[in-house]
Amino acid sequence: MGKSGDGIEAKNANWKFNGEMVEHFEEHVAKSVPLYREGHELIVKLSDYFVKDDSVCYELGSSAGTLNYKLAQRHKFRENAKFIGVEIEQDMVKKANELYKGSNLSFICDDMNTITMEKADLIVSYYTIQFIHPKLRQQLIDKIYNTLNWGGAFIFYEKVRANDARFQDIISNLYMEYKLDQGYSAEEIIAKSKSLKGVLEPFSTQGNIDMLKRAGFVDILSVQKYMNFEGFLVIK
Repeated sequence: MGKSGDGIEAKNANWKFNGEMVEHFEEHVAKSVPLYREGHELIVKLSDYFVKDDSVCYELGSSAGTLNYKLAQRHKFRENAKFIGVEIEQDMVKKANELYKGSNLSFICDDMNTITMEKADLIVSYYTIQFIHPKLRQQLIDKIYNTLNWGGAFIFYEKVRANDARFQDIISNLYMEYKLDQGYSAEEIIAKSKSLKGVLEPFSTQGNIDMLKRAGFVDILSVQKYMNFEGFLVIK
């Protein structure tokens, strides 16, 4: 066992989003994911094009609730709109409910793979589906497509692999340098990498696009990209 930075224990091939991670989550992820907060702001602005007065909106993998809260605040004048955060880790749901309150806002502890969702105008997944086992990923994207109303949007951010080995080497080294620049030690970076083995399984940009197309999506746009982190706006 080692430390992955920000006081978080990291066991080999056993990264978890519960326990002590909850208290350090926002600090850790904001330092580990380039343009993390900028991604939040872009998603909030994009939501203006899809959220209506009676919309149901989901965030899948809402963690400690920050993004779902920002979306709810953006549209708090829409009294009948609902913003529902779905999170499988009870510790995260407890923290979200402690931090954020709102009449149009809720957090539920459930599995996005099995939950039954209402028809929705907006579904957001912010660096979450990369943690879903690949054998379950396509059926989840299929469910998202079927849940969306026509004209609704899926905003989908993922860590991505490069399209060949040379580019992957370049991007991996750049990302390691990025984390060093954030103040993480080499030992912390290695510990985090080891803890994510078999837990975080990114697809390439094209792999994600192919998965979206298999579900039925046609209109797909990359809206944010920095190294191996990418956001897509997908409209049904």
